[in-house]
Amino acid sequence: MGLIVIFIQKAIAQGIGILYGALGEIVTEKSGNLNLGVPGIMYMGGIAGLMGAFFYENAVENPSGLVGLLISFVCAFACAVVGGLIYSVLTITLRANQNVTGLALTTFGVGFGNFFGGSLSQLAGGVGQISVAATGAAYNAKIPGLSKLGVIGDVFFSYGFLTYLCIVLAVALGWFLTKTRKGLNLRAVGENPGTADAAGISVTRYKYLATCIGSGISGIGGLYFVMEYSGGTWTNNGFGDRGWLAIALVIFALWKPVNAIWGSILFGGLYILYLYIPGLGRSTQEIFKMLPYVVTIVVLIITSFRKKRENQPPGSLGLPYFREER
Repeated sequence: MGLIVIFIQKAIAQGIGILYGALGEIVTEKSGNLNLGVPGIMYMGGIAGLMGAFFYENAVENPSGLVGLLISFVCAFACAVVGGLIYSVLTITLRANQNVTGLALTTFGVGFGNFFGGSLSQLAGGVGQISVAATGAAYNAKIPGLSKLGVIGDVFFSYGFLTYLCIVLAVALGWFLTKTRKGLNLRAVGENPGTADAAGISVTRYKYLATCIGSGISGIGGLYFVMEYSGGTWTNNGFGDRGWLAIALVIFALWKPVNAIWGSILFGGLYILYLYIPGLGRSTQEIFKMLPYVVTIVVLIITSFRKKRENQPPGSLGLPYFREER
């Protein structure tokens, strides 16, 4: 039982960062933009949040964990929004190819994170010397009382606030996209921007807002890995392929935020499954790491055969909108 509980905890911990990235990409793709720059944006958000907390804690004598939390959160979100704004200007205003722009943003974001992460480590005195103890403690604070409820407490109430914020955000986004006028307008822009434009909906504004806000949400996923998952430390290339898993999760969840909740836990479990199977060689471990992608491909094939419209990507996904051709 103890091993199962630990596995579930680790699966959830792995999945939450992926879920943040997927939620941000769902918002972006609902506007018709395909942002393959999510991995880079997560790096940008992670290092920006860590830098904000580091400089704050080194500037005051008795740093407050709550203030450090707020500063790092705002820095991570703002930096990721800037990444989304760069993508938006290039693809919406200048109509650059979305796939190429997204991949370039990933390369830029990873380099941005590694450069400033290495610089921050040197400034702190060497690798592993970055100290954001007060902020890290605030991110990892457990729910008083509930985290002591045995197995129930261990499985459901032993996480930091970013974990619960992510679940709430997924539910709220599901409601927003299906029950509100602005959410329906956003979906209309993603399905057929020409028709939405003719109906008086500002296609450019919705695309910009969805892409920038979606990027901000993805950036919080990077902050989660740095603060709550890693305890306020930085390792170059430390996010691995989690950003790509976030993009795969969007497809697996069929562009539905609530589906992404349990999908992220499944992905997190599959991602670390090889650690709980004894006697595996290195090559076999790499095969197990492929499982989330294999599951995504299977789901994609099944939904393609069923041809249900609600399970398909937005109609204009990845396509530039030229108003003159409406």
